[in-house]
Amino acid sequence: MSLRDTLIRQIQQAGPMRLDAYMTTCLLHPTMGYYTTQMPFGAEGDFVTAPEISQMFGELIGLALAQTWLDQGAPAPFTLAELGPGRGTLMQDALRAAGAVKGFRDAAKVVLVEASPALVEIQRETLKDDSVTWVTDADALPQQPLMLIANEFFDALPVRQFIRQGDQWRERQVGLSDGVLAFGLAPAGPQPALDYRLADTGEGDLVETCSAYATVMAPVARRIAAYGGAALVIDYGDWRTKGDSFQAVQSHTKVGPLDTPGRADLTAHVDFEALATAAKGCLASTLTPQGVFLERLGITARAQALAGRLRGPALESHIAAHRRLTHPAEMGNLFKVLGLTAPQAAPPAGLETGPT
Repeated sequence: MSLRDTLIRQIQQAGPMRLDAYMTTCLLHPTMGYYTTQMPFGAEGDFVTAPEISQMFGELIGLALAQTWLDQGAPAPFTLAELGPGRGTLMQDALRAAGAVKGFRDAAKVVLVEASPALVEIQRETLKDDSVTWVTDADALPQQPLMLIANEFFDALPVRQFIRQGDQWRERQVGLSDGVLAFGLAPAGPQPALDYRLADTGEGDLVETCSAYATVMAPVARRIAAYGGAALVIDYGDWRTKGDSFQAVQSHTKVGPLDTPGRADLTAHVDFEALATAAKGCLASTLTPQGVFLERLGITARAQALAGRLRGPALESHIAAHRRLTHPAEMGNLFKVLGLTAPQAAPPAGLETGPT
């Protein structure tokens, strides 16, 4: 039985599913879920993330956190953690670069937050030369200063969608039409948690919510507020989102979100305002385009230094990678960076405190 068959049977028995339940099942089903059966990353997978595009990305993230560590008095020990670390490439590059900062590597306890046993094994191989601990959720992070990376993590958390009708909302659901998975709408009703969106939406507008933001951010924020440290969140989205951003990608191509359950990556744009609100006790930086952030950290100088050793196709690929990470027409503006610190601390390197 396929995951599609399983979903159809579940809907036949229990009625239409909320969108967040559909996403969770498709991504994390223990035997047929996307992250338990597919290899999503890289040219042979379904998408390529920034660390896979160029080593420069992870190197600059590592140096930014090392500078933040120094600015906060070089606490030791501290946790260097990553949420959803993929192949482990970003952490590998970050550790290599930050290792040049005296004392940083010795003080860092590296912890990866990963729910997929298959990906843990890949990360273990990538980081075989480093001492690494794995946990399955952020609540298991050590109670000490925390430097945390979350790159393209929050976009995969399950969302709910609501369409405005008067001063009420109709929730978008996944049901059946002629025996096939199809979108539908629940009856209109009040949604007190969305009252604040009545001021910036109109009839028929769609908004997305994600309760999992708080589940993940609460333990992270508690550690940063209590012990110090910082979090860098890099993802696509905006300060306050509006409209349908739910999408599926398979083999680097967009497909229908209901077409191939368990075989396509499902994501939605990150609402950074909601994410910052969930980080109670922390100070949020100005939301900054990824290209601006990387330029402030010196990516052009690093690109020029690496280019001096390259020729031919390798040089062309390197130049294309720099452009892809920073140019406004590519990832430079689509992806944003949010920094979180304790209220008395300066924002992480490359970011500013101020109006978003």
